[in-house]
Amino acid sequence: GHAPAHAPACRYRYYQNVCTQSYSFVWWDWARWEQEIDWMALNGINLALAWSGQEAIWQRVYLALGLTQTEIDEYFTGPAFLAWGRMGNLHTWSGPLPPSWHLKQLYLQHRILDRMRSFGMIPVLPAFAGHVPKALTRVFPQINITQMGSWGHFNCSYSCSFLLAPEDPLFPIVGSLFLRELTKEFGTDHIYGADTFNEMQPPSSEPSYLAAATATVYQAMIAVDPDAVWLLQGWLFQHQREFWGPAQVGAVLGAVPRGRLLVLDLFAESQPVYVRTASFQGQPFIWCMLHNFGGNHGLFGALESVNRGPTAARLFPNSTMVGTGMAPEGIGQNEVVYALMAELGWRKDPVADLGAWVTGFAARRYGVSHRAAEAAWRLLLRSVYNCSGEGCSGHNRSPLAVQELVSLYYEEARTAYLNKELVPLMRAGGVLAYELLPALDKVLASDSHFLLGSWLERARVAAISETEACFYEQNSRYQLTLWGPEGNILDYANKQLAGLVADYYAPRWRLFMETLVESLVRGIPFQQHQFDKNAFQLEQTFVLSTRRYPSQPQGDTVDLAKKLFLKYYPRWVAGAL
Repeated sequence: GHAPAHAPACRYRYYQNVCTQSYSFVWWDWARWEQEIDWMALNGINLALAWSGQEAIWQRVYLALGLTQTEIDEYFTGPAFLAWGRMGNLHTWSGPLPPSWHLKQLYLQHRILDRMRSFGMIPVLPAFAGHVPKALTRVFPQINITQMGSWGHFNCSYSCSFLLAPEDPLFPIVGSLFLRELTKEFGTDHIYGADTFNEMQPPSSEPSYLAAATATVYQAMIAVDPDAVWLLQGWLFQHQREFWGPAQVGAVLGAVPRGRLLVLDLFAESQPVYVRTASFQGQPFIWCMLHNFGGNHGLFGALESVNRGPTAARLFPNSTMVGTGMAPEGIGQNEVVYALMAELGWRKDPVADLGAWVTGFAARRYGVSHRAAEAAWRLLLRSVYNCSGEGCSGHNRSPLAVQELVSLYYEEARTAYLNKELVPLMRAGGVLAYELLPALDKVLASDSHFLLGSWLERARVAAISETEACFYEQNSRYQLTLWGPEGNILDYANKQLAGLVADYYAPRWRLFMETLVESLVRGIPFQQHQFDKNAFQLEQTFVLSTRRYPSQPQGDTVDLAKKLFLKYYPRWVAGAL
């Protein structure tokens, strides 16, 4: 007989984002990885990154090239920031990596690969994209390197990485040294990921340069593995649209033989690139839903556009779509969105009736058919999960029970301040900072999924000594809050965790309300600069703190939610917050 109609269009069902490694997987042990790979199998995933342990391999390569251990230690980022070290966005920040880290990651990578391969999945391995440590110039003073610009508001002590020129004879040497060492250790399934210009302006917009830079990466791959296929994140084409015009995009896509580049259209549910590149000019691509940035919590989704997207991409003129994917920066949020996306990997057409689908989802999720729960899910489907328009492409700003009230009281406080009304400002500000946020923290503390204690405990458990545990915990605290030494990507990876609300967000809100009150009392404008300085003190205090947090939930979530509802709902209805 012949294959079912949908087989070729859905050859790949891809999962992961390079950032997920840092935002979600960073402290995982084998037991947690095994659970994830089982989830992947249950959801039909057959293509996924296997990114662990690559620094251990790079360390061998750098030592072979003549770098010292000190130079290597100065180059790698800390564990929570490796995703950006690997793409050349960052180096050094929050490092160094302890020797034990490398050993554990090598061990994990072997287990991960065995498990993935046993399910018939294709693990994607990393390849050399061109970024090198500055120390390489000490060993090879003659090499031709370009210093890139800064990234993410980091100064050059942590960014402005060095890119080996495509024509430099060392490029193929470094590239094939790495891939040979990697595949000797881990075997290969012939698909490799590399990103040279992710969120970074290339040194030249000349198509000839871009083609050379791309071709050289591919040449180093096939020198070691003649069957190599390059998995490329298509994020760069949509992230810096003004740079990537048709000639620039064409130079990259045309520099690799057709079919040997596999492009991830990474944010296709919101900003698809295939439509403006003639289906990536004939290179095969995977329609990916990104959905989440920074692992933010909050109920959010654009299920209508997710539902329709893959079919539209398949029906696009001369479409080269070869699969679907999910590429969230962080996991552990909005399971419903991923349940739908996983199902779409098997379907030829969109789900005809999302209302009926979400009713079925509720029954499966709770293991019982419950009228009220199903009605609630249909309401969620029509509201937070049906985001459309401009607001859907950014971070989750979550409408949860108390979060919504925080927004309302903030509006009250803002209005009072602008009208120079002191008493209403103090009332609204007081409720927000001293009632609502502690109440939110209490609700979060009653659920094991929302505990800062568990979040930091995972980091500590990954360590082999107390010193290391403190170092890992600090990595984790930085990532959740300041991100960089000066709050460079402040609150990008914000989470709703009990402990974080009480000891990080609430003190800032109190400072903000106090600053507003002081401004009215003294009759002076809001001191933004002073506020930023004071807020940074609070943020830094949190990051450097070693305070322990509970990793066991306390209290009854339903009971706490009911009390909150009874307290605030009547005020809200009466319009008398």
